[in-house]
Amino acid sequence: MGVMNFLRNRAGIIIMVVIGLAIVAFLLGDVMHYANPFLASSRNEVGEIDGNAVDYPTFNEQVERLTNNFRQQMGGGEMSPQMRSYAIEQAWQQNVSSILLDKEVKRIGLEVGSNEMNDVVGGKNPSPTIVQYFGDPKTGELNREQLGNFIKTMNEQVNSPESQQWRELLKSLKNERLQQKYNNLVQNSVYVTSLEATEDFNQRNRLVNFDYVMLDYASVADKDVQLKDADYKKYYDENKGVYKNADETRSFDYVVFNAQPTSQDTLLAKETISKLAEELAKSSNDSLFAAVHAETKRPFIYQKKGQFGSLDSLIFSAPKGAIVGPVFSNGAFEIAKVVDARISPDSIKADHILINPVKEGGLAKAEAKADSIRKLVLGGASFAALAVEFGTDATKDNGGELGTFARGQMFSEFEDAVFNAKAGDVLVVNSRAGVHVVKIDKVVGLSPVVKAAIVDKRINSSSETLQSAYRKASAFFGTVNSANFSQQSKKDNYQILVADNISAMQGFIQNLENPRELVKWAFEAKVGDVTDKVIELDNKYVIAKLTGIRPKGQLPLELVKKDMEPQVRNQVKAVQLMAKLQNGIQGVKDINQLAQKIGKTATPVENVVFSNPIIPGVAQENRVVGTLFGLQPKKLSAPIAGNQGVYVAQVNNFVNPQAPENVQNLKLQMQQGIRQQISGATFRVLLEKADITDNRVKFF
Repeated sequence: MGVMNFLRNRAGIIIMVVIGLAIVAFLLGDVMHYANPFLASSRNEVGEIDGNAVDYPTFNEQVERLTNNFRQQMGGGEMSPQMRSYAIEQAWQQNVSSILLDKEVKRIGLEVGSNEMNDVVGGKNPSPTIVQYFGDPKTGELNREQLGNFIKTMNEQVNSPESQQWRELLKSLKNERLQQKYNNLVQNSVYVTSLEATEDFNQRNRLVNFDYVMLDYASVADKDVQLKDADYKKYYDENKGVYKNADETRSFDYVVFNAQPTSQDTLLAKETISKLAEELAKSSNDSLFAAVHAETKRPFIYQKKGQFGSLDSLIFSAPKGAIVGPVFSNGAFEIAKVVDARISPDSIKADHILINPVKEGGLAKAEAKADSIRKLVLGGASFAALAVEFGTDATKDNGGELGTFARGQMFSEFEDAVFNAKAGDVLVVNSRAGVHVVKIDKVVGLSPVVKAAIVDKRINSSSETLQSAYRKASAFFGTVNSANFSQQSKKDNYQILVADNISAMQGFIQNLENPRELVKWAFEAKVGDVTDKVIELDNKYVIAKLTGIRPKGQLPLELVKKDMEPQVRNQVKAVQLMAKLQNGIQGVKDINQLAQKIGKTATPVENVVFSNPIIPGVAQENRVVGTLFGLQPKKLSAPIAGNQGVYVAQVNNFVNPQAPENVQNLKLQMQQGIRQQISGATFRVLLEKADITDNRVKFF
């Protein structure tokens, strides 16, 4: 009954509370509904640079473009994890510099007008990039006719991929010009006075000759030095600038279970490659055999000596049809079949006219048209004029000129045809690009070349090897936690490796060549966390424990105590040694008397300059040398705490340089030196003041 009375008496309040909660839930539902797009957008951001979001699709496209560029520069093949990390870092730095520079040039009102842009593209001093794309190979000058025709075509084909690439190029040229103007503005603000130039000259040329005695910090045993919190605090306050973190870093301990190939795995790989060698010897289609069985796909083309790696000398000394190898190289066994060998030109100078089969209504019609053009050329018609009339690629505006090219620069079928021809030959050649009419202008050089089918077999860890390592890792994972990670590792006799101050995008850690998954875990974990699974990295299994987080910005004293301990200990030792030297100075007249009193020998030093403060045989001692240039000759200095110990010095004399003959030249030299450094220094200031959030570790 009591409960019923309670409900009756408070029914109104209860109903109001229920209705209120329902309204709140309804409103929250609307808020969450409208917030979802923003949350989704945030989850899709690689980072934010001074209020400018960098979204994942756009950033990833930049990374892929850079990766492809690197791949082309390296001649194709797979990109290493380190090169991939470099592409990601370069893409990020491009975004940072572009956004910060854009913001700065807008702030001060810098612009690139249409007339200025026209000058960058086709003016008296065009951009080197434009000259590279549209230059005349004979003169090295800009081919303005070719450039004009190209721009006209791009204006007509505004939606084509080429037109989009052209607009991207113009955008990059505009940004490049803006950066140049900004740098010029900053550099032109540099001014050096005659007094500054003369002082700089003296610092580089005035010599000091002196004697010193030094009490080394090592002369005081570490065990005799008791460090107090006040000692750490004093050193930290005096050196705060040293303990700033540019980016957040994390530290962790980790144990690696190696699943690298065993000797049995090596033997198995060698047996496999030996069987493949027997099959390759019998093969009637060598290129197809290599394409099917090789783990690393190599071009099936004629190549010069020095291009076959570890097989090179064997291939060039073997007869046609021979099998060479196996040879072990870079973790794999390689074999090769010498398919053909000949003497071939080093390079070819040629012109061509490209016929597009699609536009001609099929391959047969394109070949017939190419054959007709060939007959016209053989009959004396101008090849350049025919190229302008019938060509379908960019070379038509240049008379079909391909210039001089070596092997490996053209499609293989095109290359095989032209490198087997003689100067003056006119050929019809089919390639993946279409049908070519090719005129051989010149054959340059002759060298042996070989066409070889190469098959490789990497030494991979067998399933037994992998399973054995994984079983050990799983057993260890089942026994460790945050509290016993260290003790259990020692008990099981596993080595604990330490990863200190790892950045979010670091691409290499000791014993781990591709540690991205481990790094991503570290930047999601809390201090004390152990990996929530056995992490597989290539042929290794890893279990780790996060031991520390260092945030971006000024680091607190507690986080850097361990780092500064050697310096703090020396600072405390310096107090003791300075007191000893101060007592020694009492009653002595020169450095030799002091040395005798404290049981040392005075060391003479000659010809030290202020701008290079190195004491020969000791170390760089800025404080000591700086003090010397403020001393009077034949006067003892007070004790000076240096990097290696505590010094007392006595200047014997200064050697002053002759007055500079041309102070104006000194000013110009000094200005030039400062200007070369100021652009980088300015960007570092912009970077320090920028508000940057880097979320790349969540995506890569």
